[in-house]
Amino acid sequence: MNDISGLNFEQQKAVNAGPGSVLVLAGPGSGKTRVLTQRVTYLISEGLSPHRLLAVTFTNRAAKEMRSRIESQIDPKFQVRNVGTFHSLCARLLRQQSENDARSKDFVIYDSADQRALIKQSMHYHNIDDKRYKPHSIHSTISTAKNDLIGVSEFSRDSYYDEIVARVYERYQHLLQQNNALDFDDLLAEAVFLLRDNSAVREHYQNLYQKILVDEFQDTNLAQYTLLRLLSGQYRDLFVVGDPDQSIYRWRGADYRNVRRFQTDYPEAEIIYLRKNYRSTQTILDVATAVIDKNHSGGSVRLFSDIAGGDKINVHEAYDEEEEAQFVVDTIKANSINEKIRPGECAVMYRTNAQSRALEEAFVRAGMPYRLLGATRFYARREIKDLLAYIRLIHNMLDTVSLERIINVPSRGIGSQTYSALLEYCEKLNVNPIRLILKLTDDGSDAEHYKALGARTARPLAAFGLLLRGWLNALEAGESVGSLLDLIIHDTNYEAFIKSGKESSSDRWENVEELRKVFSGFDDRDLGEVLEQISLVADVDSLGVDLDGGGAPALMTLHAAKGLEFPLIFIVGLNDGVLPHRRSFDEPEEMAEERRLLYVGLTRAKELIYLSHTFRRYNFGYGSSGIPSRFLKDLPMELVTGDVSTKNISDPTDWPQTNVVKSQSVSNITRSSVDIQFRSGQRVSHHTFGLGIVIESKFLSGDELVIVAFDDVGIKRLVAGSAQLKLEDVE
Repeated sequence: MNDISGLNFEQQKAVNAGPGSVLVLAGPGSGKTRVLTQRVTYLISEGLSPHRLLAVTFTNRAAKEMRSRIESQIDPKFQVRNVGTFHSLCARLLRQQSENDARSKDFVIYDSADQRALIKQSMHYHNIDDKRYKPHSIHSTISTAKNDLIGVSEFSRDSYYDEIVARVYERYQHLLQQNNALDFDDLLAEAVFLLRDNSAVREHYQNLYQKILVDEFQDTNLAQYTLLRLLSGQYRDLFVVGDPDQSIYRWRGADYRNVRRFQTDYPEAEIIYLRKNYRSTQTILDVATAVIDKNHSGGSVRLFSDIAGGDKINVHEAYDEEEEAQFVVDTIKANSINEKIRPGECAVMYRTNAQSRALEEAFVRAGMPYRLLGATRFYARREIKDLLAYIRLIHNMLDTVSLERIINVPSRGIGSQTYSALLEYCEKLNVNPIRLILKLTDDGSDAEHYKALGARTARPLAAFGLLLRGWLNALEAGESVGSLLDLIIHDTNYEAFIKSGKESSSDRWENVEELRKVFSGFDDRDLGEVLEQISLVADVDSLGVDLDGGGAPALMTLHAAKGLEFPLIFIVGLNDGVLPHRRSFDEPEEMAEERRLLYVGLTRAKELIYLSHTFRRYNFGYGSSGIPSRFLKDLPMELVTGDVSTKNISDPTDWPQTNVVKSQSVSNITRSSVDIQFRSGQRVSHHTFGLGIVIESKFLSGDELVIVAFDDVGIKRLVAGSAQLKLEDVE
């Protein structure tokens, strides 16, 4: 029933730990899930009734897997019901104790869309301008307060913004109460308040759950940690498994410091380290450890593997994102041809969803299937489909599908009734709706169609027609496709729409910037060609979706990679401003989390790792010189191969700030100290890299930086003063 013969010494020690509090610090790939399930099996085999234990994790999938593993190892007569997520546990507790709470047991749980609607209602009630104060930001502040167990009455009103949030918070909670509803944060907070304030309820659950086990403990927030403390009570029998170095959900309220709090609040706790990694080579572990050691988190686990040595980590510099994506595709092909690793055993990881665009297009061009995990494919994302619908509408005024999508996006007073009235009128006259809208604009309010539809219906349609006429005029005047897209974004105030309370607004706006980059690359093409190429890419976006993964590489963000493993991984975009993200530059805690994110990515690999950065990078839709990620300088040089050296990876403070406006950075250099020696197109040679062609040459930090495409080794950037480049005569 509880066979632990296959476990190592540390794992067995954790499974067979005595009563009381236990902290298991489990490094990546150390078999923590197996330890947790074996621990439950052990407790049941020792005579504990299954309903006396509680096992908690973060996702329904993880809970289902844990329950399945436990039930496969115990007597079928036992039922394991108390395995679930924090939210499911709290929802059950609140329903069971509804007589001790203001809400009835049939309360509803509002999802994200419901919550946003209620926030906007609360703002409208207080006449708060949702353009000046973003509903998403206010909701996020309220959510953070709830996770920190700060109720309406305790919420600080130290600033004017705090006062605004406090008013919305109060009204929001009133509306939730009125609707007999809870949001996800309330499930946790209300359960904590009930246990804290009602001694009878608290004692009941403390006696019921004599053994409490927690997975992914490093991702708990303050409310969850407080809940666990209240439930453990007099027994103080908490068995928690986690790794502070893998805490990457700070933006959700996760606090890795709960590991330290546990050690302070439970000083008697036995601490067990799971150090043996069953996934990666020792080289991979040594590189990952070198990266995370800079965080000094105080509870890191020193990992070792039976797979001694292993291939060095490959670092590659590409010229831009397109070349970087092509390098990924070519490398997967090469490994596949050599039968070293199958495509389906490869994963490509990146910091933000917007980075998938160049990768997806490279896979499509190569005719290679791929899987996109944890995200919507680039051309299927809502904001991308919106903007492409505008472009299609301008290109083809018979496209009523695109018209229906964007006629009221962003909102412009054309609701379903107005649009239905338009369609009915057009069908009656057998007139194209788009042409009728333009006619309403051109003919004015005295025209026949305007009067027939009525001012209430015709007025917003004519206003939209005015925008459409302006875009058509721009197209006829020869504006480039990139300029046309920018005009649409400006005229519709689409940026404000994206950032006005929608979820993941920063990620969505980054996707818009990525689309602007795509269009800027088509400035010499007509609109029809551009739409055709994009349609071909989008049409095969589903390629590989239905595969089991055996033949399709996986694309995912580093956050989505948590808990997965692959023989070969790529981590792309290792540039300062991307990874680490630019938002972390002035926030030490966020910078530490960026480092943990890279650590998680590195430890997904079994055998091979490719890290890549680019010489040029697009930020906010504009190109600039890229700075290699400051994390690259932490890689042990003896374990790395490829485009890396101590010369071009230094402290961030030493790097030239080439991501500022170029005209300013160039003007600050004393040009007389260096003369430009090389020009684009010249043939040069290098004693190590061989023959190549100069792509670009410019002043940088008092010297001349030369970018050369070498015949054999690809793109290199060299300092002319020390590279000893030679001009070759061209016959």
